[in-house]
Amino acid sequence: QVQLVESGGGLEQAGGSLRLSCAASGSTFSFASMAWYRQAPGEQRELVALIKSDGSTNYADSVKGRFTISGDNARNTVNLEMNSLKTEDTAVYYCMGSRWTGTRFLNYWGQGTQVTVSS
Repeated sequence: QVQLVESGGGLEQAGGSLRLSCAASGSTFSFASMAWYRQAPGEQRELVALIKSDGSTNYADSVKGRFTISGDNARNTVNLEMNSLKTEDTAVYYCMGSRWTGTRFLNYWGQGTQVTVSS
C-alpha cells in the first residue's frame, strides 16, 4: 500500500538548478532512511544522496558540494536540491525509502523522474 512519488524532474541548462521532491503515501511509519538514486540508459543505478532518521547524510563524490538532500522530521518526504547542474547529471532519478519492520528492512522505490541537463 505504501507508494513513493517523485516530482520536479524536467529539463534544465548546465549551471542551472532543479529541485526534486518525493512523498510517501499510505504509510503510518517513519523510514529508517531515504535516498536518491539515479540511472542513465545502459548504466548501473548509483546512489546520489542518503539521509538517515537521525539527520545524518551521505553524498556521492560527484555531487558533493552541489546537491543537498533534506526531509521532514518523520522522513515521509525527501527533497534533493541540485545546483550547478552538469550534463553528466542527466539520468532518471529514483526515490527510495527503507523501512524497519521489526524483523527486517524493506525497501520501497518510486517510479522515477527524468532529469535532463542541456549544454
